[in-house]
Amino acid sequence: MPTDDTAITLYRLQACPYCERVVRTLNKYGLTYRSRFVEAMHSERDVVKRISGKRTVPAIVDENTGVTMSESDNIVQYLEDTYGEAE
Repeated sequence: MPTDDTAITLYRLQACPYCERVVRTLNKYGLTYRSRFVEAMHSERDVVKRISGKRTVPAIVDENTGVTMSESDNIVQYLEDTYGEAE
């Protein structure tokens, strides 16, 4: 399946440790992505709410697979399962 170089969009906050964990995983697998920084105020994160159904970050949209998800543990596991090296 052909992949778009920036098919993954990461919705995140500045200095968010959970967001940084996802960034480290994206970098580990050499994945390029777009960062979309969201409002610091939880109640104003309407963009994230529209895409994931929640106002929490991090959240990703992977256009390669049609997956949208939030929660750093879930995202890291998804990235490892989908893009990790098969051993």
